Amino acid sequence: MHPAPIFPSSLGGFDARTTPVLLTDVLVIGGGIAGVSAALAAAETGRSVLVVSKTPLNQTNTAWAQGGVAAVLTDEDSVDLHVADTLRVGAGLSDADVTRHIVERGADSVRWLTDLGVAFDRDQDGELELGREGGHSVSRVVHANGDSTGAEIQRVVGEALANDPRITCKFDAFVRDLLLQDGRCVGAVLLIDGAELAVQASSVVVASGGAGQMYRETTNPIGACGDGAAQCFRAGAELADMEFVQFHPTTLYIAGASRFLISEVVRGAGAVLRDRDGVRFMDGVHPQAELAPRDVVSRAILNRMVETSDTHVYLDLTDIERDPHRAFPSISRICAGFDIDIAHDPIPVRPGAHYLIGGVRTDLQGRTSVPGLFAVGEVAATFVHGANRLASNSLLEGCVVGRACGALAAQGPESRPLRSTVDQDHEDDTNVPLLHLDDMLYSLKSLMWRQVGLIRNATGLTEAIERISLWHHYLRRGPLNRRSVELTNMLTVSALCATAALHREESRGTHFRRDFETRDDDSFCRHITLRRGDDGMIEVGRGEARPPTDIDP
Repeated sequence: MHPAPIFPSSLGGFDARTTPVLLTDVLVIGGGIAGVSAALAAAETGRSVLVVSKTPLNQTNTAWAQGGVAAVLTDEDSVDLHVADTLRVGAGLSDADVTRHIVERGADSVRWLTDLGVAFDRDQDGELELGREGGHSVSRVVHANGDSTGAEIQRVVGEALANDPRITCKFDAFVRDLLLQDGRCVGAVLLIDGAELAVQASSVVVASGGAGQMYRETTNPIGACGDGAAQCFRAGAELADMEFVQFHPTTLYIAGASRFLISEVVRGAGAVLRDRDGVRFMDGVHPQAELAPRDVVSRAILNRMVETSDTHVYLDLTDIERDPHRAFPSISRICAGFDIDIAHDPIPVRPGAHYLIGGVRTDLQGRTSVPGLFAVGEVAATFVHGANRLASNSLLEGCVVGRACGALAAQGPESRPLRSTVDQDHEDDTNVPLLHLDDMLYSLKSLMWRQVGLIRNATGLTEAIERISLWHHYLRRGPLNRRSVELTNMLTVSALCATAALHREESRGTHFRRDFETRDDDSFCRHITLRRGDDGMIEVGRGEARPPTDIDP
């Protein structure tokens, strides 16, 4: 047995004498809706903003989002109803006050995006078309180009970034470490084309997205490696709810092909799930059938795959009233590439890792437990999503909290000159065996899928932590470069996820333990928190016990 992993406070030192330093008021790490919302809000105050992203803007999770933005926009809907839907899906752990705060700002967020230029779909009368997705009791999801909402939002906010003279953008800029001085986050060290560049800032906003790439099956783009969560953890920030990873039920599954999300709006329009024998199986699983919460549908699909000895199930669109090619043009185009006519042929699908519900613990303005450090979007945990995220609430949260975060981050004090730090943690060892990083990455993704995936137990989780610890130890002895840092971040977040899952001895929302199959409100209606201890080990804490928010008093 290898001991528990020891995590350094930084992956390398910083030499202020030799490293170029770039000055800005607010540093934003990430270019999705949360990061851009924060950057635009900070720039509105007159402060200078630097946005850095390790990928182009079309490779963010926002750009890949198909569903839309959930908001209360009609008389048949209400804030109370949207809040109730969110709390119900959140399985008792969503914070009711946080949820109401975000939901109340849904209509304003849609107006803000529309004013920026987002072309949401409208009917013949010019009214916004509203879709319905899993867990929602009414149609309240605005979308663009049918199934390409994220791409349209990313296009528009990207143009807003480019047109704001107070904002500078650097792409293909990878953050190695956050920089702290006297307990405050004061900047970051970037890796660009193999060289280091430091950024000095009064405030740092981490909005780098999720960590779906730690799983073999995922809907996320290649850059979703958990970098931000790992960076904030090393910097001493508190994290929470890392055991809750949402798996999307319907990912296009063709052996050898890249996984592609088949949006929930397809099931909202009437598509049904069938097994290899054509049997529709969700009717007997949940009253909402195909529109049940995602964790329910995902596990039902996995169970049916096991029962039928198949690698996938099928999504049948033949009963949809509209022309599916026009309603879902992106899905139609991708499927056509594999000779699937979605109007007639069922789509082979299976679950894939989709959204990291847990993250860096923040308030509704993105403040973390580290002064000067903010986090927003998928990298953060505001407790709106609880144990399971309601579909299309993530873009809403990113917009609402992102704008508030940017405005507050802009109020940071004047930055101070950066001081050198000594690299005391890197274990550079010339005797370490040659490491095959691609093999280690594939092994990690397979391990997480098998043992920290849809179904978990203590034996598998313990073994996962031990293996991750061993790999992390070897990797820390090797060279320090972008690939090794990214893999180190993935190992870090994987260890955090597995550790939190081992400590939650119940089943709730997206977290299902085969050895503890029932929900235990008496012991576990509380958040599990994680932080880096002074010894480099993961410190696990339990938040205060609370009444479940999904049960009527």
